Amino acid sequence: MAAVRPIPRDQLAGSGASVVARWQAPDESARPCRRPVTHTHAALAFYTGGRSRVEQNGRWDLAAGDVHLVPAGQPHRSLESRRPEFWGLAFCVSCFAGDGAETLLGPFERVRDGASAVVRIPTARHAFLDQLFRELAGIAGHGQRSAEAQAAVQRSLLTLILNEVDRAASWADHGLTAASGVVVDSLRFIERNCLRRLTLGDVAAAVGRSPAYVTSALSRATGRSAGEWILTGRMAEARRLLVHSDELVDVIAERVGYADTTHFIRMFRREHGATPAAWRAAQVRAAGATGASGPTR
Repeated sequence: MAAVRPIPRDQLAGSGASVVARWQAPDESARPCRRPVTHTHAALAFYTGGRSRVEQNGRWDLAAGDVHLVPAGQPHRSLESRRPEFWGLAFCVSCFAGDGAETLLGPFERVRDGASAVVRIPTARHAFLDQLFRELAGIAGHGQRSAEAQAAVQRSLLTLILNEVDRAASWADHGLTAASGVVVDSLRFIERNCLRRLTLGDVAAAVGRSPAYVTSALSRATGRSAGEWILTGRMAEARRLLVHSDELVDVIAERVGYADTTHFIRMFRREHGATPAAWRAAQVRAAGATGASGPTR
């Protein structure tokens, strides 16, 4: 799979959400993927029925009670689907990595280091984990909560979900690799530092390689260059702050690593087709027009 350049995708790009949880019902039209894909976010799926086979640093069979972990930037693809049903979760890594939340990333980092991408949840914990997903998916339905309060509740539920996964896993240190290579090391460094002033040269220096080598390695392995990874991390946090705070655009620009507000606005418009202020106003209008809706399951 490493020889084929993966298709980059970003489920969070159109919203200000830093955490998204959705129920996936059985889909008869689902087909195997010929090419691997990568995400800019970390993702997991908690299976409640059906079966799947996926390829991600090996081949894994998934059934009810399994959690499938996909670190940001790790290529993966579906090989077979037999009416799977699951809770899917995606969250912005850079939005949490720079906030002293390394413990949230632990399960994903272990998968990056060679641990199993599949964790079996004990049967006695299925109902509790299912309820956590239901509550997380229903956060948007609490219309009386402020954006800040919703974000705090999301963070708490995400922490509980990942704690359940961490408790259920048998992380064996001897099964992990001590050094994960330039791609993983670069992604880790970018995730933890992209919200400050960061250049390709900084990333290359941190991993002991040339800038050209780093960006070429990332492009081949993930479908995105180092600059694109830095940009997506910054834009994700910018969207979150635009939606979940009332901070001024120039303050947000500085908080996501831009010394020049004009440059931030230009980059944001290039990525989203609108200035930060216009995008924020559109989000407010859309929230007011559509109202809140809870989970469908």
